[in-house]
Amino acid sequence: MPCYLAVDLGASSGRVVAGRFDGQRLTLEEVHRFANGPVQVGPRLHWRTFQLWQDILDGLRIAGREFGNEVVSVGVDTWGVDFALLDGNDELLGAPVAYRDARTQGAFDRAFARVPRETIFAETGLQFMELNTLYQLLALQAADSPALAAARRMLLMPDLFHWLLSGEKSNEQTDASTTQLYNPAAGDWSHKLIEQFGLPREIFGAISPPGTTLGPLLAQVAEETGLAHAKVVLPGSHDTASAVMAAPAAAGEWCYISSGTWSLMGVESPTPVITDQCAQWNFTNEAGVAGTTRLLKNIAGLWLLQECQRVWGAKGEDYSWDELTRLAAEAPALRGAIDTNDPRLVAPKNMPNTLAELAREAGQPVPETPGQTIRLALESLALRYRQVHRMLESLTGKSLETIHIVGGGTQNRLLCQMTADACGRPVAAGPIEATAIGNVMMQAIAAGDVADVAQAREVIRNSFDLVHYEPQHTDRWDEAAEKFAPPAA
Repeated sequence: MPCYLAVDLGASSGRVVAGRFDGQRLTLEEVHRFANGPVQVGPRLHWRTFQLWQDILDGLRIAGREFGNEVVSVGVDTWGVDFALLDGNDELLGAPVAYRDARTQGAFDRAFARVPRETIFAETGLQFMELNTLYQLLALQAADSPALAAARRMLLMPDLFHWLLSGEKSNEQTDASTTQLYNPAAGDWSHKLIEQFGLPREIFGAISPPGTTLGPLLAQVAEETGLAHAKVVLPGSHDTASAVMAAPAAAGEWCYISSGTWSLMGVESPTPVITDQCAQWNFTNEAGVAGTTRLLKNIAGLWLLQECQRVWGAKGEDYSWDELTRLAAEAPALRGAIDTNDPRLVAPKNMPNTLAELAREAGQPVPETPGQTIRLALESLALRYRQVHRMLESLTGKSLETIHIVGGGTQNRLLCQMTADACGRPVAAGPIEATAIGNVMMQAIAAGDVADVAQAREVIRNSFDLVHYEPQHTDRWDEAAEKFAPPAA
């Protein structure tokens, strides 16, 4: 059977996954898993870039031993916005900085003083987040960065690893669209913004769509891994683009939640939606696979739970995910909700304390136990999903009857049921490994083994089980939404 290797890098872990396709069904096997996470080095928060590269090679080496000449291709997906800079000799100009670094704080005021907010949105259709690539580059510019001055090429994180694999420099479209320097109507960089902000034009390379074959592995990589015949193929290299491709939708109007560290909630649109209402609600238009647009909104996601678990673990209070979910299920329901969009939740020193502080400021009962804290976080997320669902229906003029939840968050059955209850819509949860599946299936399309995205989704429906949740107790959630409605933007 043909085998496709997905290198799936997340903010807390990475893995190499083998997808094998027999013409009807897809099976996945995790070949190698490894830790990831930013490291504080002086004033900056850096990614472990060189360790990640070694981990990728280790995974490919294992895959080479197990699957050998069956491996058709390799593709990499990662989070968005972060990047590496190369000089004229293709030397790396420092370790990439993580998006949660503090260097972009206050970036909006500085940026809008030079180019109006309205102009930036009209050019990019992207939601405003200080972590976007645009503001990271402006931070370098403001600091008179020698790295930016010497740079001749910018590679976003998946582009960097595709270059290390193949020797070919590319800027893949779905990841480029997260930078706030990409024009979705033109399908190219926003040369207008690049010029107005005085950014070096030469660092922005030609944009390549998902499914592009870059070529074979570099000779030394092929020799080291034993993958003599594998090619490097661009998936939807922004992890959400791959995850959305794996949403097993068949017919009707639907929306998705790609649920992980972040929750990305949106629809697959044939064209960008760049309107005043879209700008007011701070939605984003990001490139999807097969020429689609991902009209979506970023929501805090399971980061709230992950950080609580980490803080409690550091104090010797170790809770498993199942324990936290059980404790939350036993806690009193719908006592309050906090605004999951509050900037204090982006990188707090103590997440449980921050959640308690936000509840106190809102005049709500302050959580006193881990179960109450997790329940507050989950119910706040579900109410945010409800709000965004209503906004999506307004922006698209469609009744979105089904919510597809994909990714790791599908394992939190309590949150999935809360989502159905809060939104008043049935939820189809799965597949769990959506990002790796979408990565693999785009490679299969590039190889000609699968015809298109529609057939890929049919394969996914035939290959992976879904869990269905029907709405319950919607009247209670209606009351909670009236009482605890978060700000719309």
